[in-house]
Amino acid sequence: MNRRTSILRCSWALVAMLAVGTSMASAQSPNLVIEGAVKELSSELNGRKDALAEDKAELYRIINDILLPRFDRKFAAQLVLARHWRTASEEQQDRFIAAFYNNLLHRYAEGVLEFDENRIEVLTYRGDDSKKRTQVKTIVQLDDGAKVPVNYDLVRRGDAWLIFNVTIEGVSYIRNFRAELDSEIRSTSLEAVIKRLESATTESPAT
Repeated sequence: MNRRTSILRCSWALVAMLAVGTSMASAQSPNLVIEGAVKELSSELNGRKDALAEDKAELYRIINDILLPRFDRKFAAQLVLARHWRTASEEQQDRFIAAFYNNLLHRYAEGVLEFDENRIEVLTYRGDDSKKRTQVKTIVQLDDGAKVPVNYDLVRRGDAWLIFNVTIEGVSYIRNFRAELDSEIRSTSLEAVIKRLESATTESPAT
């Protein structure tokens, strides 16, 4: 596993952590949502990591139940597909949203098991939470002591904040997936990509 993949897995643990703490999102700034969630996720995982490492289905279910209502799947999928979104049918859009989300969940769920609140520092919030979008910045400390900037992009939906992007050392996961899938779509087709994503996660918790 390369360094960025490892960081991204840990970062998606923080995405799930964000979800745990967003029941009061309307009353909190984006930063306070994350800071409070750090404590909550730590409590949820206490004494359960070994069991969840052996029971992946249960791990996926727990994260999905926490994350799905609070992650902007449609917006993230739309940004990833970019121009291909406009030419996709409504049925393809819906299938891509579900397939892409399920792949993210399966690919990075184990990052939750690597979560250590003592290695995450949520920086002082400098954004403007009166606007439609904002960003929360954090620093993640790796095993070798290196400190890596990990930033979270959130969008306001009604009175809640939903996360849609993670940027690690200046590299956006949205941009990475956009480039990867655009190349694949060009060489095959959008339908082929959707079918590949669907087949990659036969046990899909999200519909």
